[in-house]
Amino acid sequence: MKTLLSYLKRYRKEAILGPLFKLLEASFELLIPLVVANIIDVGIAGADEGIIIRDALLMAALGLIGMLFSITAQYFSAKAAVGLAATLRHELFDHIQSLSYSKAQTVGTSTLLTRITSDINQVQTGLNLALRLLLRSPFIVFGAMIMAFTVNVRAALIFVVTIPILAAVIFGLMKITTPLYKKVQGKLDGLLNMTRQNLTGVRVIRAFNNEDKELSDFESGNEELTRMQQHVGRISALMNPLTYAIVNLATAALIYYGALRVDVGELRQGQVVALVNYMSQILVELIKFANLIVTISKAMASADRIQDVLLMKAGMDIQPESERTGNACLEFDHVSLTYPNAGDESLSDISFSVGHGETLGIIGGTGSGKSSVVNLIPRFFDTTGGIVRVDGVDVQSYAPESLRKKIGIVPQKAVLFKGTIRSNLLMADPDADEAAMCEALRIAQAEEFVRGKKGELDAEVAQEGRNFSGGQRQRLTIARALTRKPEILILDDSASALDYMTDAKLRHAIREADPNMTVVIVSQRTASVRFADQILVLDDGHAVGLGKHDELMESCPVYREIYDSQFKKENDGKEAGSEEEQ
Repeated sequence: MKTLLSYLKRYRKEAILGPLFKLLEASFELLIPLVVANIIDVGIAGADEGIIIRDALLMAALGLIGMLFSITAQYFSAKAAVGLAATLRHELFDHIQSLSYSKAQTVGTSTLLTRITSDINQVQTGLNLALRLLLRSPFIVFGAMIMAFTVNVRAALIFVVTIPILAAVIFGLMKITTPLYKKVQGKLDGLLNMTRQNLTGVRVIRAFNNEDKELSDFESGNEELTRMQQHVGRISALMNPLTYAIVNLATAALIYYGALRVDVGELRQGQVVALVNYMSQILVELIKFANLIVTISKAMASADRIQDVLLMKAGMDIQPESERTGNACLEFDHVSLTYPNAGDESLSDISFSVGHGETLGIIGGTGSGKSSVVNLIPRFFDTTGGIVRVDGVDVQSYAPESLRKKIGIVPQKAVLFKGTIRSNLLMADPDADEAAMCEALRIAQAEEFVRGKKGELDAEVAQEGRNFSGGQRQRLTIARALTRKPEILILDDSASALDYMTDAKLRHAIREADPNMTVVIVSQRTASVRFADQILVLDDGHAVGLGKHDELMESCPVYREIYDSQFKKENDGKEAGSEEEQ
C-alpha cells in the first residue's frame, strides 16, 4: 500500500484540497441544527417572524456555500483519483514490459490483466471516496458529539457511549472482510483465465463439441466465485443494520431523556430537536462511512495485489562484462536448463558452435527441447548450467536490448498485431524504409499476396492477424524478423504451415539474402534442416546427434527414424534432387 501511495505525491495538491473543502462543507453542516434550534426556541416560541426569516435565509446561505465547497471537493478528489489510476496503469504496464519472459509467464496473462484493469479501477473508486469521506465522516461524527456538549452535557453522554460501539462494529467487520475480498479477487483471476482460454480456443472447443463441458466448468467456477462474493457480502451487509440499530436505539434514548428534561425545564424543545438532528447526522455519516469501509476494503485488497506485481524484480541481472572467447557467432558450452518450479531438467549438457554465415538445424520429437534451446539465445530464460555465447561473449553480459538487436526471432506461434502490414514490420526496425520492408517480404515469400491486398503495405491487419491464413501469418512474421537485418535469424518451427515448395524457396532466399547472417532453423521436418551446415538432434533434452545430414543418417538412430517416418526410401533421391534445384 505504501508503494502505491507514493504515486499520490504527484497529486499532493488535489489530495489535500479535496478533503479540506469537504471539511469546510462539514463545518457549515454542523451549524444548521443550532440555527434550527434557534428558529424553534426563539422565533416560533416568541412568534418573531423576523428571526424566522433571518435564520431561514442563513440556513439557505449555509446550504449554498456548503454545496459550492462540496462540488470543489468532488473536483479535486476525482482529479487525484483518476490521475493516480492513470499513473498506476502506466507504471504497471511499463513494469510488466520490463518483466523477464519467465517471470511474466509464471505470473500469468489473466492475473496481469486483472491487475491492470479491475484492480486499478477498485483503487480509483476507493481513493475517490476516501478523499471525500474518510476525514469528513469522522469529523461530522465527533463534531456532532462536541456540538451536543454545547447544547447539554448530560444528553451528550449518550453520544459518548454510542460512538465507540459503532466504531468497534465498523472496524471489526473491516478486519474480517479485507482478506476475504482479496480471496475473491484471486478467484476472479482464475475465472478470467478460463474465459480467456475459451475465447482464444473457441474453434478447438467447437471442433470437439466441448461446448457443454466448457459451459459446465465455467458455471462451476462462476458459482464458486458467487458463493465467495455472497459470503463476504453477507458479512458486509451486517454493517448497515447494525449501525442503524445502534443509532436508532441511541436516538430513542435521546428523545426519552430530552422529553424528561423538557418537562422539568432543563432543556428547550429546540435543543432536543438539535440533539436529534446531530444524532441523525451521525447516523447518515456512519452509513456513508460503513459503505466507504467496504469500498476501501476492496481497494486495499486490490492495492496489495497491484503492489505485489510492482515489487516483482524486473528483468534479469547483467553480469560483469566477460572476456571474448573464440570467434563463433553462436556457442553453447555445456548448457543445462531447468524451468522455474519444474522438477527435471529440460536441457542437459548441450554443446555446439555455429560460425558467422552458417546455418544450424535443430530437430527432434515433440517436447525434446528445441524451443528451449532457441529461447536461451535472446536470453528469454537464464541457463541453470553452462554458458551461451553470442560473438564470443556470454549473453548474460549483454544488456537485453543490445543482445536482442542482434537477433531476429520468429516464434513458434505466429503473432501479428492489429494495425497494418507496415506497422507490424516496423516493430522490428522503426527506421526501416519501404525498400527494406519490400525486400523482407520478397525473401519471406510474402510479396505476392501482399501486393494482392488493397493498400499493399498499408493493408489492414485484424487482431492476431485473423484476416490472414496460417501460412500468410507465418510469412509475415518471418518478414518482420528480416526487416531488422539481424546477425542471427531464429526460425522456431515457423514454417510449419507452409508447403514443402514454399518452405524450400524461403530457405533458399534466406541463404542468398545475406551470406554473413547466421540462421537457426527449428523444425520437425527433415526436409527443412537437411541442407544445414550442422544439424543438432535432440531427444528428451539431450543432444543425441550433431553433424550433417549424411553423417547423422549413418550415426544417429533418432535422426534416421525421424527421416524414415517422413520419406519413403524410394523417394530419397527424388526429394534431394528437388531440394537442390530450389
